[in-house]
Amino acid sequence: MTGTTSPGRHRPRHRAARAASAAALALAGALSLGAAPAPAPAAAAPARPAADPLARYHHQQLHWKSCLLGPDDTIGKELEQAGAQCADVTVPLDYARPDGRTLTVAISRIRGTDTAHRVGALLLNSGGPGGPTLGDPPFVRRAMGEVAARYDVVGVDPRFVGRSTPLDCHWPTGSMIRGAGTDRPGFDREVRFAADLARRCRTHAGDLLPHSSTRNTARDMDVIRAALGERRISYLGYSYGSYLGQVYATMFPGRVDRVVLDGVIDPARYGPRLLRGAEDANRHALRDWADWTAAHHTAYGLGRTRAAVLATVEAARSAAARTPLRVGDYRVDDHDLPVIVFNGLSQDNPTAYGDFAEGVRDLRRAAEGRTVAPSPWLASVLEFALTEHGSGYGSAQTSILCGDVAAPRDPETYWRDLRRAGDRLFAPVTRNINACAFWDPPRERPTTIRADLPALLVNATGDPRTTYPGARAVRRDWPSSRLVTLRDADQHAVYGVYGSRCVDATVNAYLATGRLPATDVGCPRPTS
Repeated sequence: MTGTTSPGRHRPRHRAARAASAAALALAGALSLGAAPAPAPAAAAPARPAADPLARYHHQQLHWKSCLLGPDDTIGKELEQAGAQCADVTVPLDYARPDGRTLTVAISRIRGTDTAHRVGALLLNSGGPGGPTLGDPPFVRRAMGEVAARYDVVGVDPRFVGRSTPLDCHWPTGSMIRGAGTDRPGFDREVRFAADLARRCRTHAGDLLPHSSTRNTARDMDVIRAALGERRISYLGYSYGSYLGQVYATMFPGRVDRVVLDGVIDPARYGPRLLRGAEDANRHALRDWADWTAAHHTAYGLGRTRAAVLATVEAARSAAARTPLRVGDYRVDDHDLPVIVFNGLSQDNPTAYGDFAEGVRDLRRAAEGRTVAPSPWLASVLEFALTEHGSGYGSAQTSILCGDVAAPRDPETYWRDLRRAGDRLFAPVTRNINACAFWDPPRERPTTIRADLPALLVNATGDPRTTYPGARAVRRDWPSSRLVTLRDADQHAVYGVYGSRCVDATVNAYLATGRLPATDVGCPRPTS
């Protein structure tokens, strides 16, 4: 979860990073693996191999084409310039009924040029859940350096996301993640808001919701693998994509090669409330941002000390709680302002810090009653949070989270949790009720993740989204994995994003050789 956030967006901000340098019972196990048990043979007949109920999907012919949709298609232009082609992969809506309704999953591919030393396909997921990844192969190839020539790098817009068959609940917001407010009437408004989001999804996408889940996304990945003609695939997943990678490797253990999980989610904590417990990491990130902003008081005027900058943030929050702030055409209240602050804290670099500082400066001016035209960063956050512009993203993200793990249904559970937390800035975001409290129960049980995944894990110690204790817990549970730690950085998504030569070189060595480091690796924060 990153960017203009929510669990949100639990996708890595490599697009923001570019700008910085410029979120019921299981099906039968056999079906999960793309095969069904054969009918019992007659007594005298020899046993026959099981038929593949997904054969039409596994053996489909992909039709590769230009990724460019039109003159204003920025992603398509980047893909075209990088030599990518795109295709639509057909998958079943319901894997229990593979002969029924189908969906399309959009993919892109940049083929490797070193065919003599080819490793295979590297599939990407940038998180969210609900984050489009089709446009990411050019960025990832740059991060990979010379080893990129040995891979076909494949971007995927998962089911219901981006250019794939869409799921849109027609929301007035791009995210179910909001602040709980400062009092019981405010929280009660949030209960009604969350219930309305769920109602809209039942009304506009009720036929799709039962089929939106990480397990079905993993099944789609395996159809993509087969349609590409690959016996095994390698995988790079950021943030929520780390959980998707764990699920895929568990469901299809013989079909993974090299696995890199960056921004690691502890599967024991995954679900609609996965941000719960991230308050300390976000407070730490806020303090570090305040230190930087105080050192740049001349540019932003928010205070010459950490305490003064934090007081400016608190003054804006208090003002929004009394009367909504007018920011351009928007009204920012105590449900919105904590989300804005939360959005400002996932990238540890001067550009992201400066964007957030400009946003806080706009909020302070609005609190003073001045006319404010929001800065580009703040305008994008407000458009996402307060208009229908990001409805498709939020709808897909929520359908996956709610479709994976059930949330508590009693609003009092959330109210008691909020009161115990006693935090007026982050807990109202991380512990608030959301649409999953009003969702139908998941069709499948959560995946029990295997304990022997040989993966390379990457995490920063100060990650405010996928917090470092979660990465350490996954490392403890997987003795065959290795953990690459970026120290002293409040950074969500590291490989190819942050500029750590140590991290990037470690990941690329693994992608090149398939051999994990002998021990865990610690990388210092870059000095420049």
